[in-house]
Amino acid sequence: MTPMQVITLSQEAMTVTLLVSAPILLIAMVVGIAIALFQAVTQIQEMTLTFVPKIFAIMLGMLFFSSWMLLKLTDYTTDLITRIPEIIR
Repeated sequence: MTPMQVITLSQEAMTVTLLVSAPILLIAMVVGIAIALFQAVTQIQEMTLTFVPKIFAIMLGMLFFSSWMLLKLTDYTTDLITRIPEIIR
């Protein structure tokens, strides 16, 4: 296994990780900003107010994006397994 192969595999793994986690992180960020704005406008500083909407939004995001996330992870794993003979040489 050459150093270039190691770098390529690492880059692909990081890319897939970012692609799979991006939708959920973006949903959490948007909901968090909306709640922070609501809290600033209404001057309600309840700490538990931030958790419940974020949890529901993330759950809905997981339901919506889970098939796409699973497809990306399956494609990456299949590609990685089929390249094992090439990597071993």
